[in-house]
Amino acid sequence: MSELIENEQTKLVANALDRASSACFTVGIATPIAGMVYNIGNFGSLSPLRLVTPILGWILLALLLHYLARRRLRRLRT
Repeated sequence: MSELIENEQTKLVANALDRASSACFTVGIATPIAGMVYNIGNFGSLSPLRLVTPILGWILLALLLHYLARRRLRRLRT
């Protein structure tokens, strides 16, 4: 396989991982915060611990996916 094709495939995988990390941020962090701010659903009635714990998990997952995307880009050939 040519280096150009391998580079493009590497970039596609890295971009997919980075988009997944953005989705994790949106679903796991932005949505609950918006729910609290606008008092949607039962977010306002949750204790801070019950809200912060899952948010931290989503942050860690988003960071892990972003890190994996950056590592994937190291495979690019010049």
